[in-house]
Amino acid sequence: MDRPVSQLWGKRCLYLGLALAIMFLHLLPLDTKPDRWPFPDFLIALTFAWVMRRPEFVPIVSVAAVMLMADLLLQRPPGLLAALVVLGTGYLRNAAPGMRDAGFLAEWSTVAAVITAIFVLNRMILAILSVQQAALGPVAIQVMLTIAIYPIIVLLSQSAFGVRRFSAADTGAIGARG
Repeated sequence: MDRPVSQLWGKRCLYLGLALAIMFLHLLPLDTKPDRWPFPDFLIALTFAWVMRRPEFVPIVSVAAVMLMADLLLQRPPGLLAALVVLGTGYLRNAAPGMRDAGFLAEWSTVAAVITAIFVLNRMILAILSVQQAALGPVAIQVMLTIAIYPIIVLLSQSAFGVRRFSAADTGAIGARG
């Protein structure tokens, strides 16, 4: 009984460590010239990949804390994107059990719809509040790149970190919640 509990907390700590590493790398001044292309949002892709695979590794409190810290460190309006990602994570958490046997394409399209909805709602709320925001073109490119990077994040999560989703046979065999 001790091994599953330590594995659970180990993966939770690994998620937090990866999130901190992503934020650290995002803040590093690697180039002094402005970027031509915006970077994909690796943090959202990582969070959604882990939630779709093993939701117990990514508690809502961790997602909220990580995304709020990212809002503060990356100088975004504090709490808005964090709240939208928490809502998206909650939706994906509820949709994940139904996606087990649907295949990766269905999962990817669901995650793509949630990512798009998050960025659209973020822009709409900022526009309503008259907050200055980036041009639409770079934001649209960032959304497309975030959606495109999702399969790579899933592959890395499965191969390097062992974050695999339970199949229907696994959940029945070990009695895990579905």
